[in-house]
Amino acid sequence: MKVILKNFLDTQGKLVAFPAKRKMKVYALFYLAEVFEPDRIYTETEVNDLLRTRHTFNDPATLRRELYDYRFLDRSSDGRSYSLGAEKPTVEELGL
Repeated sequence: MKVILKNFLDTQGKLVAFPAKRKMKVYALFYLAEVFEPDRIYTETEVNDLLRTRHTFNDPATLRRELYDYRFLDRSSDGRSYSLGAEKPTVEELGL
């Protein structure tokens, strides 16, 4: 994944910008989702902290929202807890 995203990563492997084009955005979301453990419940703060380890532009809210919108993360109805999506999308489903 790092090879595909090389133009968006710094030397430490952190995203320096969130891609605007859908295809690269989805690859970035796959990359970000790698930090989450299956069968674990995360608070919003924990999600934000994990996302901060993978990007430099300080916008975990946008990344969290995109991960949820693309079904990489599930969210409780009150928005207080998150988990890795039970049905993680596939590359084919996302049209890549």
